[in-house]
Amino acid sequence: MTHIRVVSCGGTIASEPGSAGAAPAKSANDLLERVPSLESHATLSTVDVASVPGFDADFDSIFAARDAIDAAFEAGVDGIVVTHGTDTLADVAFALELLCDPEGPVVVTGAQRRFDEPGSDAPSNLLTAVRAATDSSFDGTVTVAFDDELHRARDVVKTHTNALDTFQSPGIGPVATFTRETVRYHRPAESDLPQFESLSFPVEASVPVLHSGVAVDSTLFDHALADADGIVIEGTGLGNVTGTLGERIAEVADETPIVVSSRCHAGPTEPVYGTPGGAVSLERAGVHFAGDLPTSKARLLLALCLASGSEPADVFE
Repeated sequence: MTHIRVVSCGGTIASEPGSAGAAPAKSANDLLERVPSLESHATLSTVDVASVPGFDADFDSIFAARDAIDAAFEAGVDGIVVTHGTDTLADVAFALELLCDPEGPVVVTGAQRRFDEPGSDAPSNLLTAVRAATDSSFDGTVTVAFDDELHRARDVVKTHTNALDTFQSPGIGPVATFTRETVRYHRPAESDLPQFESLSFPVEASVPVLHSGVAVDSTLFDHALADADGIVIEGTGLGNVTGTLGERIAEVADETPIVVSSRCHAGPTEPVYGTPGGAVSLERAGVHFAGDLPTSKARLLLALCLASGSEPADVFE
């Protein structure tokens, strides 16, 4: 049978209730014991690399997962399932795609409800992830399995705080849908992301995120600029900022990499508007744009880009 390695990082799927609130407590083996039907799909082995809530994920746990994935493929494993907290699951899956060059499928999953909660989605999400990890159609890709769907790590975002169908790919949709017996393939799972697989921990690049909106000036930007290696600005619409902020960005964009994303849930950034804060003016000043990447992923991409010594102009189109 296909050999699947389950890499556990904590999160709701591994959590138990407590007087001080729920917290990760289960190992990867504990998760598999709760879903015995998984063994009919693959030979399973496990490794625990972290036991943290999704909201506390960091580069340490991301690189630990990356190293566990690399080691598993070197040992002859056919596919990987990574269990993780949902708060940052989409971002971590994206980071793993940037850091890994996997031989087989890498599928990231988690749960919105713990195993002990009524209507838990943990068993079905684990089952979908294992099925996807055994499918050679997804070799060399990093995807997210949730609510019977499979999404590209590049595209997927968490859209709702507690709904079971929280993971969506706005404007694009999933790459595959799973039924009880079959898989419906919608589009390729591969993406054209840059690779930073030679990077090692720690990532020594400081990239703060700032927000542009009504009446935002350059005060916080100047504070962040003092210690930043690069800055991501979450702009409005097609990638615009206030005029005051745009004028200040133009003064420093040739010295500090600046990436502008959009607060919108779908659609690309695109230079259309002039004036000091418009994306046309920002582009002429040397600002880079996130395209259709959400702000959180643009930050990760810029941080890994800078840590690797790559040029942001080669990464952000």
